[in-house]
Amino acid sequence: MEKRIALCPGSFDPITKGHLDIIRRTARLFDEVVVLVMVNYAKNNTAFSGQERVDMASRVTADLPNVRVEFFDGLLADYARKIGPCTVVKGLRAVSDFEYEFQMALTNKKLCPSMETMFMTTAIEYMYLSSSMVRQVASFGGDISAFVCPELAQEIQDRLAKKA
Repeated sequence: MEKRIALCPGSFDPITKGHLDIIRRTARLFDEVVVLVMVNYAKNNTAFSGQERVDMASRVTADLPNVRVEFFDGLLADYARKIGPCTVVKGLRAVSDFEYEFQMALTNKKLCPSMETMFMTTAIEYMYLSSSMVRQVASFGGDISAFVCPELAQEIQDRLAKKA
């Protein structure tokens, strides 16, 4: 039987409890999960380098034996073709997320017909949460402990508060 592989792509700048919720739930459904830290060219600058984002995601998923974290600077469809049949899992917070993600799913399907996309609704407690919101709160010295994992909170706070 073929291994069921899921891709959880994102910029993860920084990774939030909402991201981790989707990753954990995906790990229960698939044999292998690749958290794929990517470059989003629609976003001007990232607060953390690709390697820093991989390191943060690796630390908060270390307890999940079927999850690995990788960096990829290219088309998601190209990565999917490289690893073979897989399912992209995208978390949706609101209807507004769906329109963009649906368009991306159709584009990816055209580029890589063997790739499927699955949408997972976020847990209610994280519906408002985004990396950009975390960056904004942290940049003003606000408490981000409810939004990110404890082992990352101070590191994120220290980095972003300096930019305020």
